[in-house]
Amino acid sequence: MSSPERARAAFDAWRADLTQNAWEADAHVQALSRRYGRADVGGFAAFGALVSGPIDAWAKETNRDENLPRLRRYDAVGHRTEQIVFHPDYHRIGRAAYGTGLMGRYATPGQELDTLTYAYLLGQDGEAGHACPFACTAGMIKSVQAAARDAVTGQGGPGSVGEAQAQAWLDRLYDADYDRHAHASQFLTEVQGGSDVGANALVARLHGDRWRLHGEKWFCSVVDAHLFLVTARPEGAAAGTGGLAAFVVPRTRAGGQVNDFVVRRMKDKLGTRSMASAELDFVGAEAWRVGDFRRTVEIVLNTSRVYNAVVAAGMMQRAWREARAYARHRTAFGQPIAGFPVIARILARLNTEAHAARASTWFVADMADRLATGRGGAHEAGAWRMLVNLNKIWTALACPAAVRDAIEVFGGNGAIEEFSVLPRLLRDSLVIEAWEGGHGVLCAQLLRDSQRLRLHEPMFARLAQLPGIELDAVRARWEAVVARPEAEASWFVRDVVEELRVEVQSALLGDEADGVPRAAGAHLRASSRRGADPLSDLGLPARVATLA
Repeated sequence: MSSPERARAAFDAWRADLTQNAWEADAHVQALSRRYGRADVGGFAAFGALVSGPIDAWAKETNRDENLPRLRRYDAVGHRTEQIVFHPDYHRIGRAAYGTGLMGRYATPGQELDTLTYAYLLGQDGEAGHACPFACTAGMIKSVQAAARDAVTGQGGPGSVGEAQAQAWLDRLYDADYDRHAHASQFLTEVQGGSDVGANALVARLHGDRWRLHGEKWFCSVVDAHLFLVTARPEGAAAGTGGLAAFVVPRTRAGGQVNDFVVRRMKDKLGTRSMASAELDFVGAEAWRVGDFRRTVEIVLNTSRVYNAVVAAGMMQRAWREARAYARHRTAFGQPIAGFPVIARILARLNTEAHAARASTWFVADMADRLATGRGGAHEAGAWRMLVNLNKIWTALACPAAVRDAIEVFGGNGAIEEFSVLPRLLRDSLVIEAWEGGHGVLCAQLLRDSQRLRLHEPMFARLAQLPGIELDAVRARWEAVVARPEAEASWFVRDVVEELRVEVQSALLGDEADGVPRAAGAHLRASSRRGADPLSDLGLPARVATLA
């Protein structure tokens, strides 16, 4: 066999390693499912086989330039449709994913972690055109459920959705049949506002038993959705966020005609390219109010931030699997490159960060299920609000770095689109880093919640319950930051946010039974803690041998 033939044979062996079921190949996520009382092994394993097989191929196909979603404004006889046309593989992914019944689990409180596990598995194929719709649909379900409760108690107000309409929407949102179900989107951003949603100018005018919306939205992801969750300002309402309300806009009116909106143009994005994003003009679109701004935005953003983190964790697991398998089969200078210390350390870091992201995300997600079922401890809601935002920052920072690490293992091959999934994962990871609040926005919220609501106190009280956690130093530094005026504290809050990550994730990993998560926790603490000195780290070779 010639040298080129041997190299290609090694590539074939690397690719063969990656066909292993994404669930069965992941001992850590199985352990976390057992730890938090989830036992749907059959469903997860079946979906894991799809993720590692056909969905992987379909996601690749839908991300080709010639197969990206496109806008078709009119049907064959000239009726306006504002239709988004997808490659057939996009719908194949949707049928497989929604066919798991993942959204129907929201009908019963306390099952969100099961749904998130499916999202984690799908995330190993990148955003895949459907991870963002998952998050938006979950947020819509929770918002409509809250609005239905308002309808029962008579708290909805003029133009609010009624109980029957809310239930009709929920029935479609829960439906596991992709060709019948409704998926959702959430349109918050306007061109002048960005994260400053108080500057939003979309106007809602009451017409009889419903509202009509007038104005534009700047960033509308999942623009193909059946239901849009939209923030708008009722005519005559106060300026700022206090005057905003949340509305549901059905894509079509009762007679089947498209609602009164126009897709201005599609967005050409860096990543998440097979998921359709656009700019939208509302020209009197029918809408129903589903709540005030604060409650609804808390629901949808906190939900999306957990989804963001779980998909980031899935991408990191895929990056680790790709890099480890490649390093074991690729040879240089007469040996597999996994044997070189510089590569072994990268692999150990990748494995550590993937474990760390899973550990903190499953912890946060389980807290949400505990709260939803009334099992949360005293003040746990405040702790969860802080930890959702912290975990989003931690995972969103770690994910692009992990994918870059994997690309480094591949060398020049890592930059080639056709060669591996890594270029697409990198693009997707950079998009999810910005979505649902950039790091600066979330740090500002964490600071305000600490200074004004003292929510860091229940957070530290909850974290103190983790076995082996060391919080004294970082808590003292957090208190020192919070004690400063907001303008001054803003310079330093991100430092303590990143410092806390090491203590939380390493403690969660250290409390697990298996040796690999414990080694990951020890490696995170030894290599990433403030003041860590690699030259005095005598346990480094043994940990790398376990993790690489």
